[in-house]
Formats: sequence, C-alpha cells, structure tokens
Amino acid sequence: MICDSGDVAVVPFPFSKRPGTKRRPALVLSRQRFNEAGHTLFSMITTRAHSPWPGDVRIDDLEAAGLHHPCIVRLKLFTLDNRLVLKRAGRLAEKDAESVRASLEFLWDAVGLDRDEALGG
Repeated sequence: MICDSGDVAVVPFPFSKRPGTKRRPALVLSRQRFNEAGHTLFSMITTRAHSPWPGDVRIDDLEAAGLHHPCIVRLKLFTLDNRLVLKRAGRLAEKDAESVRASLEFLWDAVGLDRDEALGG
C-alpha cells in the first residue's frame, strides 16, 4: 500500500524486549512520490505520554487520524517496505500536521543542521 505524508497507517511494529510484532498506528512522513519507490518513512504513534521524549506532539483530532485513544507522535523514525503496510487508518488534521512539522524542525536543530543545509541548499 502506498500512502502519503500525513496519513496514519497501521503497520507491524516490533517489540523492543521480545521477538514478534504488534499492529500499531504510525505517521507517514515521506511524500507519495518517495514512497512509490517501495519504502515509506514513518514516525511512531504511541499512547505512552507519561514518559515524554523531546519533540513529542499530541494528536488533538483523533477522529480525523482514525485513532480511538489519546496518542502522541514520537520522533522515533523508521522505514518500512510498503508491502508490510496493513491499512490506512486516517489522516492528520491540518493543525496536528503543523505541530508535527514544527517538531521535525526541532529534530533538524537537534542534529545541528538547518533544513536547507540538510537538503543540500
């Protein structure tokens, strides 16, 4: 399945302390034209707000995102083969998408690059 930036998809997410995976929502960060090459860049979506990470973003419009419980986007990034994407659950509302974009700018700053430098500008 090919998704687009801002989509919330359900993917198999690996457990950190034991073998296997669990179906979890994840936020698509990469654009469709990138994803058409076979892989998609995702960010983790979690309910674990009690142990915050820098750059966490609360999702306010759960219905638009296709989520049923309060969640946050966590800047734990990963790529996944598109054949493993199970379904599209929803799409971030524009206000939530703006908050994620601001968090990604925070990430660029955290690694010591501005966006233009990172993209070769």
